[in-house]
Amino acid sequence: MPAVHAAFHYSIVLCAALGALSQGEAMAQGADAWPSRPVTMIIPFPSGGSTEVEFRYYVNKLTESLGRPFVFDYKAGAGSMIGTAFVAKAPPDGYTLLGTTSSYGVLPSTYPDLPYDPLKDLIPVSQMTKKSSIIVVAAHLPVKNIPELVAYAKANPGKLNHATSGSGGGPHLRAEWLYKLAGINVTFVHYKGTGQMTLDVVAGRVDSVITLPTLAMQHIKSGKLRVIAGTGEERNPLLPDVPTVSEQGFPTFEYSNWAGVFAPGRTPPAIINKLNTELAKVAKNPEIAQKLGEDGNIMVGSTPEQFRKVIISDIAIVRKMVQETGVKLEQ
Repeated sequence: MPAVHAAFHYSIVLCAALGALSQGEAMAQGADAWPSRPVTMIIPFPSGGSTEVEFRYYVNKLTESLGRPFVFDYKAGAGSMIGTAFVAKAPPDGYTLLGTTSSYGVLPSTYPDLPYDPLKDLIPVSQMTKKSSIIVVAAHLPVKNIPELVAYAKANPGKLNHATSGSGGGPHLRAEWLYKLAGINVTFVHYKGTGQMTLDVVAGRVDSVITLPTLAMQHIKSGKLRVIAGTGEERNPLLPDVPTVSEQGFPTFEYSNWAGVFAPGRTPPAIINKLNTELAKVAKNPEIAQKLGEDGNIMVGSTPEQFRKVIISDIAIVRKMVQETGVKLEQ
């Protein structure tokens, strides 16, 4: 190569290297300076719900530790898809985050034409908590555990009915999955939320339901409802004497809700790691653990990689359940 061309080639390589170095330094400096202004956490549900209560603990602590306001913006609708899609398309600068729940893993099966890729367009930052549900039955039903429920359903074909808080939601899909594993047919009764659903199970108009302990505890204590199983990998901390479905003969069954934080895809890793570190501190805060534990939450504070594995597993499980049960999801 002639000397002039060699020098020119060398200068191009050197400039490219310096440019890449400068870009890397700029990204690092940006992460060091983040946040330099308020950060918005999108909540894809209506204000006033339990999701807001939980995430308020996180944003308050992040505001304290990072010195900039973390504020809520509510973008509810379409089963949380509207708010989730908004964050997926937001600038990847760390100033727009998503605070959501395990509905994230249901959306790909509910909305096959999602306007974003759940595994590429959003980055899982940290799974903060998980919370298992329980299976309860009306007091009139002569069953005290899962084997007895299965035996009753087989001895009384077509008589067992099961309430859900909405067709296509997590509790509905998990119930479909459980009854398919058990080889029994159940009539599903879908409600618009938990209020009337709980009242109807208490009144004995519906036989069984998967619900949260906090929604059923007073009725369990009064004897109007009977808890027969927990749905998580481990026993629910609010009902430690109640065995899980897995312990009662169905080892592949597991259902827990979770809450976690996401950022737009292509957000710099340095910002993701900084945010994850701060969220992990929140998850280890004993005061917050105690407060959230009163609702049955177990603190997690995962790494981004651990959280991503949860998302991949959730999406695969829901798709498998939809395919195997043939359930039609309402949008």
